[in-house]
Amino acid sequence: MAEPPTKRRRLSDVDDDAPERASHSSLSHPISPPRKKQNRERVRIASPFRLTSIRDLSDACNVGAVSLSDLVGDPLIAELWDFNYLHDLDFLMEHLDEDTRALTKVHVVHGFWKREDRNRLMLQEQAGQHKNITLHTAYMPEMFGTHHSKMLVLVRHDDTAQVIIHTANMIAKDWTNMTNGVWVSPLLPKLESPRQVAGAHGAIGSGSRFKFDLLSYLRAYNTVRNVCGSLVEKLAKYDFSAVRGALIASVPGRHDVDQEPEATRWGWQGLKETLKSVPVQVGTSDIVVQISSIATLGANDTWLQRTLFDSLSASRSPRQQLRSTARPRNSKPSFKIIFPTPDEIRRSLDGYASGGSIHTKVQSSAQTNQLQYLRPLFHHWANDSADGVLASTSAAEYGTHKDAGRKRAAPHIKTYIRYGEKSIDWALLTSANVSKQAWGEAINRAGEVRVASWEIGVLVWPELLTGDAEAKMIGTFKTDEPKSEEANGDDSSPIVGLRIPYDLPLQKYANSEVPWVATMSYTEPDRLGKMWLGYG
Repeated sequence: MAEPPTKRRRLSDVDDDAPERASHSSLSHPISPPRKKQNRERVRIASPFRLTSIRDLSDACNVGAVSLSDLVGDPLIAELWDFNYLHDLDFLMEHLDEDTRALTKVHVVHGFWKREDRNRLMLQEQAGQHKNITLHTAYMPEMFGTHHSKMLVLVRHDDTAQVIIHTANMIAKDWTNMTNGVWVSPLLPKLESPRQVAGAHGAIGSGSRFKFDLLSYLRAYNTVRNVCGSLVEKLAKYDFSAVRGALIASVPGRHDVDQEPEATRWGWQGLKETLKSVPVQVGTSDIVVQISSIATLGANDTWLQRTLFDSLSASRSPRQQLRSTARPRNSKPSFKIIFPTPDEIRRSLDGYASGGSIHTKVQSSAQTNQLQYLRPLFHHWANDSADGVLASTSAAEYGTHKDAGRKRAAPHIKTYIRYGEKSIDWALLTSANVSKQAWGEAINRAGEVRVASWEIGVLVWPELLTGDAEAKMIGTFKTDEPKSEEANGDDSSPIVGLRIPYDLPLQKYANSEVPWVATMSYTEPDRLGKMWLGYG
């Protein structure tokens, strides 16, 4: 094989004297469990989730952050698959390597199935300007569903592949001044033998299980027509063993609750089944749901509590409990929802324009009732409201003030994080907001779960990333690197960093505060001197 070109893009995401990114030191280094500790320096693993860079923030706030060019600008990319809701194809192509962008095979998967859809027509017009772009319309069986998944799959000239799951639409606005998150797989080598292609799918969180679930997800696109068949064939030939993460995805349709045990489950079913394999600490905990949209959930909180929150509460019994004769039971986790207020959108870097893709509604009677049961759960994004109330919590993470450096960069990221008393139990980065369309309805009388939208995310936990049951995950702020002195407990167990996008401690909404509603009008000028005339 010819020598690779010297023009390789390199991430300068950490200083040379920063601690070693033990298993995620760059976009191409594999995540693999370190060897068991033996009287040596504490193992520290950098955050498996990264933040996207913010144009109008300082370098200090962008340490470790990644740009779209970092992700897709390598000239060794031979084929790129872009799964997303919104696409600006000219914007995407600008970020490919300038010398090879016309040679890269680009596949764009979207959900605009109506022939007269303005977004579909725009995509067709843009694709017509690039001979190497192929458009694919996702299978959309549910009328009110969207193709909301955000994923890039890269097939490279050096016989490796890479999977990138993120939260940003493929448009300039999302990659400029809005907070988004990224999970990047290690570079995946080709399998040595074709016989390895059809292997066992392994335990939840393993690379083989991730591959099994990802291929199941991609095959679901082919229900009516061949959309991702060629990608499935290609990825089947790659070795995913270095991956550490559980795929949490949604596929539209009606899914039987009583599927075969080995089948991939979608929506809240998949989330619940996965979390049953994840250990949590004994004691009180908080699950913080940080999203950019909340759909109409119903006049009462039945679906929210009994379907979504019940799924998020699932866990494996911790080892401490299994050893205990008394078998103490965990108390039910408390839930907090982070969603920005009009004031936070007004003061964001792009002002009201940031709120165009941040959605909830309070107009109808049912939506007003929904606001009433959500209000006690609502917490600020920026946590610097003059009227906000400091949240009460049991989590040690909420102690002293932690500055994430993103309070003025409005959130398009979606994270679900379980905070225990001493450390973080698990974290999910996903495209899925709080909606029935994304996670699925409650089980119907036919024993089915109805899911409307395509979604995709990755869930991680400390034992998975280290291979050590004593490992701890701690929040990191303005950096991906965990600091040993910030971890509770002994100084020998491995620590994993988790890049937190919001400041801690949280602030609850005051009684007079309401969430941002894009369909309402706001006449107080934003930081750019503009007003907002609601739409919809």
